[in-house]
Amino acid sequence: MNNELDSDSGIYAALEASLITMDLEGYITGWNHGAGLLFGYAADEVLGKHILLLYADTADEEEEDFFNEVIANGHAEMDVRRRRKDGSHFWAHLHLTLVRNKVGLPTRLIGYVRDISSQLANEERSRLYTRIIEYAREAIVITDSNKLIVSVNNAYLKITGRSCAEVLGTIPSFLKKKYSSKSIEATLKAMGHWEGELWDSRAGGEVFPAWLTISAVQTSYGSVSHYFVVFSDLTEKRLAEEKIHKLAYYDTLTNLPNRAMLFSLLAQSLAEAKRKKKHGSLLCFNINSFKNINDSFGHSEADILLTELAKRIRVALREEDVVSRFSGDEFYIALFEIEKRDDAILVARRILQATAAPFYLKNQEIVLLSHIGISIYPDDGYHAETLINNATVAMQRAKKNNQNYLFYSSEMNRRSLDRIKLEAELHHALDLNQFELFFQPQIDLPSKKIMGAEALIRWRHPQKGMIPPSSFIPFAEETGLIVAIGSWVLNEAISQIAEWKKSGLKLNRLAINLSALQFKPQLPDELSAILSYHKIPAELVELELTESLLMGNGQSGLLNQLHSSGFSLALDDFGTGYSNLAYLQHYPIDYLKIDQSFVQALPDNLHSAAIVRSIVDIASNLGLKLIAEGVETKAQADYLAQLGCHLIQGYYYYKPMCAADFTQLLIKQQGKESPTLRKPKP
Repeated sequence: MNNELDSDSGIYAALEASLITMDLEGYITGWNHGAGLLFGYAADEVLGKHILLLYADTADEEEEDFFNEVIANGHAEMDVRRRRKDGSHFWAHLHLTLVRNKVGLPTRLIGYVRDISSQLANEERSRLYTRIIEYAREAIVITDSNKLIVSVNNAYLKITGRSCAEVLGTIPSFLKKKYSSKSIEATLKAMGHWEGELWDSRAGGEVFPAWLTISAVQTSYGSVSHYFVVFSDLTEKRLAEEKIHKLAYYDTLTNLPNRAMLFSLLAQSLAEAKRKKKHGSLLCFNINSFKNINDSFGHSEADILLTELAKRIRVALREEDVVSRFSGDEFYIALFEIEKRDDAILVARRILQATAAPFYLKNQEIVLLSHIGISIYPDDGYHAETLINNATVAMQRAKKNNQNYLFYSSEMNRRSLDRIKLEAELHHALDLNQFELFFQPQIDLPSKKIMGAEALIRWRHPQKGMIPPSSFIPFAEETGLIVAIGSWVLNEAISQIAEWKKSGLKLNRLAINLSALQFKPQLPDELSAILSYHKIPAELVELELTESLLMGNGQSGLLNQLHSSGFSLALDDFGTGYSNLAYLQHYPIDYLKIDQSFVQALPDNLHSAAIVRSIVDIASNLGLKLIAEGVETKAQADYLAQLGCHLIQGYYYYKPMCAADFTQLLIKQQGKESPTLRKPKP
């Protein structure tokens, strides 16, 4: 079959554009060079074949409608899928024209086929890019070479609060001189790219931090045609970072810097002070007996007090000074630059004065007693941790000596290290049987007879000798060791009563001190078991309580239970704590013990004498018995006898003594023969 396209002087045949002719039945009658390049077939392979040979898919309704349109209108065009000789498919744009003869009858069809696969791919890619830009979470801005906006996405409009109409044709705010620097322009010219953090503004004028990436888009000739900008709003990130930073470096209750922040600030300040050869100071502030406030009012009320306390301390300081809350009621005040040591004293006094004014919780007045320890840079250390530790040591010494404030000294540190070693050894003292009970008689003044005694624990240390309770009981309270030690005292004391009874010796009552930590619901059962084992009546045991113990809630029932069991109850150190006469009314107290701090000033100190007279009157009116402790002189004993206090305890008559010596004293008084005594401890 002849190729129709060959007959047209070879012009159509030589065209690289794909031209195909068909008869009205769809059989190929002409095939040019361009068609061969596009489909891969030579002319003799397709001439006379049906056009369906080139279809990628079976002819459908759309193809039939297309053909009918050509017949009706003389031409039509559409995008179709076609198949090459090698089996590969591609998209083509088909333009089909109907050819008529001189009398107007249709004779053939001429098809112009163009491969549009790349064009469609580019269009699809363009649509994809458009969707990506449109729905991206980051703000995207495209400007022309003059930095005028030509396109923005929804994220940009949402972040800035502007409309598309407002921004098109304008310079983005982040590229204006108000928010950007010349370095951006210089970097773009040199590198074609800039990345970094800067500030942008919203429609309402609010500025916010943003992270920007700006890239120059170049033409094939190397000139800049556009700038492509991607940026993220860092506001939420900054807020999250600030929150994390606050949680990590600030106390959640008072909003003061915490331990970590104080260490950081101190390290910076000390480095600067060392460079400038300046002095600084660190103050450790602590409230005395803050636990009593927690126990009495609850943690939420105590937190209110701590918050107010923090404000008062802050007001007493200079703007450049730092106050930090470490934990509980412990605060540290850093004075980063002082001229002399006395400057630290002035600040300490201001703080103590500010915190001494009454606080009010649940309409009740609270007066705090506070202590401050002071360390000085560089005299007391060159490092933050050293200064903190030394200030703490000074504060603890001030509290022990009942001083408002105290400077640190190396001697103080040595004593502190000795105490730490002693505390470690205390953990093993019970297991190693190093404790021993001493007994101090309580004397009836008119008869000079022993009416009772107080059991007092001593620690017989293998190297340091006999250690008094004042040196180890406070630590035992802090660590909870007092519970085990207290149980040992109860058992040992009642065991000694049993031994005296077995020997025919009589002691009206033996006083045993109780710690607040021992005062638990199981205490009556523990005491009952010990009494039952040793066959001793409860009437021979007096339990000494402190005022701080009575401040706890729910103690009334336990005290009544102990009293009903036969124990007598004594209130120790009366007048020195948070004295409240309601205790004497609501609790079954039998004895009041006048604290030795009042007794030792008698009879010359008018203030102490007035207090003791008041205590005697209270006891007399309430029907309570009195015991005065710490009596050391005849004048004190005579004055107490004159007031009507006939039971005394102190060095004037007897010092505390070991069990063997006290037994001999009982034998002498009661005219008994010496029984076989327990072998004293070495």
